[in-house]
Amino acid sequence: MTKLTEMIDETLQVIRPKTKKDIKIGIILGTGLGGLVNDIDVEHEFDYNELPNFALSTVESHNGKLIFGKIYNKDVVVMQGRFHYYEGYSMKQITYPVRVMKKLGVEILLVSNACGGMNPDYRKGDIMIMEDHINLLGDNPLIGPNEDEFGTRFPDMSEPYNKELIRLAEDAALQNNLKVHKGVYVAVPGPNLETRAEYRFLREIGADVVGMSTVPENIVANHMGMKVLGLSIITDECFPDSLQPVNVEEIIAAAVSAEPKMTTIIKEVIKKL
Repeated sequence: MTKLTEMIDETLQVIRPKTKKDIKIGIILGTGLGGLVNDIDVEHEFDYNELPNFALSTVESHNGKLIFGKIYNKDVVVMQGRFHYYEGYSMKQITYPVRVMKKLGVEILLVSNACGGMNPDYRKGDIMIMEDHINLLGDNPLIGPNEDEFGTRFPDMSEPYNKELIRLAEDAALQNNLKVHKGVYVAVPGPNLETRAEYRFLREIGADVVGMSTVPENIVANHMGMKVLGLSIITDECFPDSLQPVNVEEIIAAAVSAEPKMTTIIKEVIKKL
């Protein structure tokens, strides 16, 4: 037994007395996007500080709860609040909950985030379905000895976001008259927002939006054979020639305002699974 599996067993010893279910759907809710829990028939919930080996979310708007319940009568486990590299956590700490989800039976991971829009066709409040990403975090959660029981040393990343889940999300948006984009997310360390020159650079290398999360969780999910759907809410417009100062309160407010659209898509995808 590796150190990681020992840690996961310690976490499961707290969770399993409450639920023995094999849960197929996991959800990670990002900045300002915790409202989906209002649509969950909650059965059990744990504060992160109740769970051995979980980090604690230090970011405003991240509640820090692991929630078990049902959406459309389907069992889900939901992270209401995630961990970020800029909080000082290691990549392995950031992605540890995804490892725990795998041991709970999760095969499909739905991930959301708030991000800055760099594609000139995007506007604040729009939704982007992630079809690819660029990792500029300067680190990778798979560095170090490979966890062989979870996945191969060199996992393939030719389809980091599952095409069938993307199709379901597009169908859900169409059926609900919601405008969505498909594009590329670039992850940077943060916590500062980018300079004009950095936005130009990130756009030049092929990114449509920029954020500070999601990619580590996606890499670990792919390592373990999970299918991933990523949804981004554009909370600010990052156009270098017309860049305006923005603060966290405005970003959170934009995320909260657009959240019902994202929630509708996630619920409809779950309904069709």
